[in-house]
Amino acid sequence: MNALMPMKTTVGNSTVNITIFAIFVAITLAIVIRASRNNKTAADYYAGGRAFTGRQNGIAISGDYLSAASFLGIAGAIALNGYDGFLYSIGFLVAWLVALLLVAELLRNTGRFTMADVLSFRLKQGPVRTAAAVSTLAVTFFYLLAQMAGAGGLVSLLLGIDGKGGQGVVIAIVGAIMIFYVLVGGMKGTTWVQIIKAVLLIIGAAVMTVWVLAKYGMNVSEVLQHAVDNSPKGEKILGPGLQYGKNGTTQLDFVSLGLALVLGTAGLPHVLMRFYTVPSSKEARKSVVWAIYLIGLFYLFTLILGYGAAALVGPEKIAAAPGKANSAAPLLAFELGGEILLGLIAAVAFATILAVVAGLTITASASFAHDVYANVIKKGTVSPDGEVRVARITAVVIGVVAIIGGIFANGQNVAFLVALAFAIAASANLPTILYSLFWKRFNTRGALWSIYGGLTSALVLIVFSPVVSGKAAGPDGKSLSMITDTGIDFHWFPLDNPGIISIPLGFFLGWLGTVTSKERSDPDKFAEMEVRSLTGAGAEKATEH
Repeated sequence: MNALMPMKTTVGNSTVNITIFAIFVAITLAIVIRASRNNKTAADYYAGGRAFTGRQNGIAISGDYLSAASFLGIAGAIALNGYDGFLYSIGFLVAWLVALLLVAELLRNTGRFTMADVLSFRLKQGPVRTAAAVSTLAVTFFYLLAQMAGAGGLVSLLLGIDGKGGQGVVIAIVGAIMIFYVLVGGMKGTTWVQIIKAVLLIIGAAVMTVWVLAKYGMNVSEVLQHAVDNSPKGEKILGPGLQYGKNGTTQLDFVSLGLALVLGTAGLPHVLMRFYTVPSSKEARKSVVWAIYLIGLFYLFTLILGYGAAALVGPEKIAAAPGKANSAAPLLAFELGGEILLGLIAAVAFATILAVVAGLTITASASFAHDVYANVIKKGTVSPDGEVRVARITAVVIGVVAIIGGIFANGQNVAFLVALAFAIAASANLPTILYSLFWKRFNTRGALWSIYGGLTSALVLIVFSPVVSGKAAGPDGKSLSMITDTGIDFHWFPLDNPGIISIPLGFFLGWLGTVTSKERSDPDKFAEMEVRSLTGAGAEKATEH
């Protein structure tokens, strides 16, 4: 996003942006401080005291899920590639149906605070909790890195800050605010920030959508027709194939990406953790239903915003802008309402990044403190207060690492980092969750092989994919890969996303590890887990600790 930097001299007003940012930060800090007064137990810090309703948690989940990449990236993809860009919206939404049907209520009934609670319910605690924590930290770190780098670029652009040093200061400030949210507010404060951010994001997208439609007599067909007229690709932007239909490899790449997006969502630790913030399994179901409504509505907005940007701004102008596709939404906002609307939309994007970063940080810190420190290192002997104290220390460490990593990643391809997070979640987390919930014979070796195998294969395949090295040069003469030197090419895996290989491999290794192990899982434990996950019986008692 920091590639948008040159736009600051002609688009937007840094004074307006600073004022709007300051107001948002002040309001959310006040809410976090107020929420922190009720943080007295581990359940308060990790799960918000399980006091949120299904509707509140559903709004917060949508806030966790709708990142700035959804707002800026998908709108830009539709503006440039039409139908193929909208496929991202469809994939993200379908993913929520998978989460609702397979994991939402079952995880809420079986676990206490983290994904590892479910995986270790009937398996060996130490190795399984450690593996789950490693996978959780890997997913959240890459997701966190992308958000921090995006925050540095976006805020630096809108505040008119030049140079790597200035952008590094911005990333540090964003990181400091995020650490404060997590340390003081815990899950309760973070959830309220997510709710505010989700409302702002959906309202902002709705206002722009209605504004675009109003310019064309509230007629969607007119928007599409003007997009076709204003695009050098003509009617092709209304049909499939512009981005993923060039050859067999790109078509296969789309299938791979789709698998990662659809299946990865049900394994994202920071989304799974939200199911523990409601008091009952009924409210967990309501959470996902509300999230589906809001996320579905938002992605319908992106259709109008994308084609509206093509109609009003033009794909050529968007592609020529420093930020390319990411500049579509800001350029459309400026075209519609000038610098005031641009400032408001930019503030919403900033709020989006800040809220997602806070949610990721509390997930990572809870995973280490609850799974590794309390249950592996201390073997369950640590007090809840001691566990929360370690979680807060971990949040500071993770925050500092994220700040340093964000500074180094600033200017890199953040989409690569997000895709990696989804691929790891789909390859390592989802197979073990489903096997644990539904396969009676599943054992510890199967869990370890699935987690570590899925994690390793996803990492290796992406490192040796065109995303990192070997892509053709762009208009500036630099490679479109993360390594911009066109002379460096060590890729041998042809696809950008490893999902089509690493996801089936994760499931296969989970099966292979189980059937080759002499360990036999406890049938009574499985029966207890099955009853609890499907009915909720005994779940409330387990979560009172």
